[in-house]
Amino acid sequence: MQEDILEVGGIKFTSRLWVGTGKYASFQQTKEAVEASGTDVVTVAVRRTNITDTKSENLLDYIDPKKYKILPNTAGCYTKEDALRYARLARAAGVSDMVKLEVIGDERTLFPDNVALLEATIELVKEGFIVLPYTTDDPVMCKRLEDAGAAAVMPLAAPIGSGLGIRNPYNIKIIMETVKVPVIVDAGVGTASDAAVAMELGAQAVLMNTAIAGAKDPIMMARAMKLAVEAGRLAYRAGRIPRKLYATASSPIEGML
Repeated sequence: MQEDILEVGGIKFTSRLWVGTGKYASFQQTKEAVEASGTDVVTVAVRRTNITDTKSENLLDYIDPKKYKILPNTAGCYTKEDALRYARLARAAGVSDMVKLEVIGDERTLFPDNVALLEATIELVKEGFIVLPYTTDDPVMCKRLEDAGAAAVMPLAAPIGSGLGIRNPYNIKIIMETVKVPVIVDAGVGTASDAAVAMELGAQAVLMNTAIAGAKDPIMMARAMKLAVEAGRLAYRAGRIPRKLYATASSPIEGML
């Protein structure tokens, strides 16, 4: 089978499951879940998680930056200025030039502020960041983000932490037809079947946090998500049979006497 490598912003990845590090019971549990997931990308909220102060307990004591690509994110930022500040802080601390960019526009739904997101993307791209913006499942906005220099687009499947799965698969498909950069489905995954569906649609990767960290057994769920993403990707590459209204015999009778 041909090697299947994901490349974003010139960086190659072997895993198409990317995981977050929030909401776990402890850093140790985070470490175990990350290992079970088989990921090579770990996203970290710069605003909420200690990754810069080496004098106190630090997530990077448990998640080895030599083994994993640490992807800082600007979760919890409600303004463009805040998002820019935390992206720059992560780079100044030597964490990464790559950033998952979030600018939240509504406190109740946690939907992105796409206007501020686009403006922040433009600024960070000019500063040499590899920008992965978290956005709504809007094909027009995803195209604008690509035109602004985003290295990938990260449309939501459903509201953050909702576990609803992909609410609008047709929009995700249209986004993949509209942009040439990788499409990484983010937010709203609830269980393994949701992750498999995202991959079967043709998404290049899936990023999740709550679906694993909030499970009754996060370590077991991390393993389930690993297998689901792998299965979904294989199914997409294999090419599913077309849907038909009527039955087709598994054993054709043409040519039989």
